[in-house]
Amino acid sequence: MSVSQESCLKWAMKAVEENLKKRIIARDDKVGICFFNTLKKKNIQEADGVYVWSELDDLSAELIRNFRSLHGSFQKDIGSQVTAAANAREHPLHDALWVVQAMLRSGVKNVEKSVVIITNNDDPFGDINDAFVRKDLERTTIQRALDAQDLGINIELVALNTPDKLFDKTFYNMITQFEGNEDASQDSEPSSRFDDLVDTLRRRMYKKRIVRKMLLTVGSGTEIALKTYALIRPAVPPSHIFVDSRNNQPLKIERTYICSDTGALMHEPLKRFEEYQGKKVVFSVDDVSDIKRISSVQLRLLGFKSMSCLQPYHNLRPSTFIYPDEVAVKGSTCAFIALHRAMVRLNKYALACLSSRATFQLVALVAQEEEGDSTNGMNVIYLPYSDDIRPAEKYHTSISPISKASEEQVEMATDLIKKLHLKNFSVTDIQDPALQKQYRIIEAVGLEEDDISEIEDETLPDSKRIERASFFAKIFKNSVFGEQYDEEEAESAAAKEKGGAAAQKRKAAAELAATEAQEYNWVQLADAGKLKSLTTEQLKIYLRANGLPLLGKKDILINRILTHLGK
Repeated sequence: MSVSQESCLKWAMKAVEENLKKRIIARDDKVGICFFNTLKKKNIQEADGVYVWSELDDLSAELIRNFRSLHGSFQKDIGSQVTAAANAREHPLHDALWVVQAMLRSGVKNVEKSVVIITNNDDPFGDINDAFVRKDLERTTIQRALDAQDLGINIELVALNTPDKLFDKTFYNMITQFEGNEDASQDSEPSSRFDDLVDTLRRRMYKKRIVRKMLLTVGSGTEIALKTYALIRPAVPPSHIFVDSRNNQPLKIERTYICSDTGALMHEPLKRFEEYQGKKVVFSVDDVSDIKRISSVQLRLLGFKSMSCLQPYHNLRPSTFIYPDEVAVKGSTCAFIALHRAMVRLNKYALACLSSRATFQLVALVAQEEEGDSTNGMNVIYLPYSDDIRPAEKYHTSISPISKASEEQVEMATDLIKKLHLKNFSVTDIQDPALQKQYRIIEAVGLEEDDISEIEDETLPDSKRIERASFFAKIFKNSVFGEQYDEEEAESAAAKEKGGAAAQKRKAAAELAATEAQEYNWVQLADAGKLKSLTTEQLKIYLRANGLPLLGKKDILINRILTHLGK
């Protein structure tokens, strides 16, 4: 194995490890790991050059630890072969597709099944001398990929550049670009750096998925089939799972309804009622659903408006991306493209009504042109009703005069803005630091790591840029607030800190409690379980000294102290 190949393997394994760490927290996936073009073999089919390191199974911390330890022992335990036999009738790539297809064939139906190929070899059959054998292997490998697609398996490529050659995706495009596999065809560029590889695998975790299929009704009798995608979905921390303290098994939560009159458990489907003139009008669940359903039409076109009428603050929630569905209604792509191009040409957006089971929403369909990573299509902007709009509060009263900025102050603000201009900034490159910190802590505990790796908080300002702009910021502040502003603020803060008589009394009590708290060895008392022997007033000495709440019974106070001590 060459140096470039060895470094690419290390990159790939490290990137997979990082991906597994994120996947075990953020998703509930089954994962299998298979190496091909190996010296040793390990698979049920006994195919040469294919090593199944991990069968398809739930992710676990032990699997990630074992995979990490494989980094240094890969050549010893598995090994790599540089090339296959020159005129072999079988090839590791073809056999690997066969093996992973068998791994994914069994299991739950109606779930997404994907195979991600990570490689830096853009011509897997280049070392085969016999042209007929080479052509036959290419054909059978493509057919194997087609068979996998028929089983609902998506094949995706993560390509790696080598220092002396850029990856050519000509062959791999033939085994990844199939009908219904648009995400694989819209692959990112081959990675030349480790960070790019990690980012590519991270994006593959949350690839574009169809959220809903619907019909756009234009006039009467004309329907365009659409597929909707959620391109932005807020990332939230994983939910807590309550477990039994005795066996650490997850607890099952059940909810039952009890009749307020008889106290009997309710087993029949519940009904709802609305009061009208003192009487209870009862509705079943189906009745409520029928009442809420305003229209059977999923998406009805109302007309078109100028883009200047659409304001940025009209968006009630993250937009949805729509794309034509040619399979559902033939001709949808042609009609969609015609509408899209006309809207771009006239600078218009389409106003439509979106109907779901329980809501009826006004939406704007905004044509999006292909630019950079974006693709042609339309974004569904969820518009507010008049009931949802709140007028802006007036920040000037009729009594006080309206202050206006002078031309000099505007010029100073302009200089400050120019100095703080962000170059090469993209919001898509910034991760939530609080979320990442929580993930790292969970990873460290789950993988039994002693140290928690530092989180780079990309939301913090660039200190060098701020330092360069500090001179202009000071001039701007002095011109607006005056040169004595800092001194006046310091005097105001000192007066506020001094506070009134009540604040002085609380401060004195805290200082006294801090002195009295030093007479007790609180850690030793907590470890020995002797906090219960103290009186409530003695416990409050610790709480008062550390600024903790004083309310509650004795057991609550003890628990509060133990929590503060980290016990």
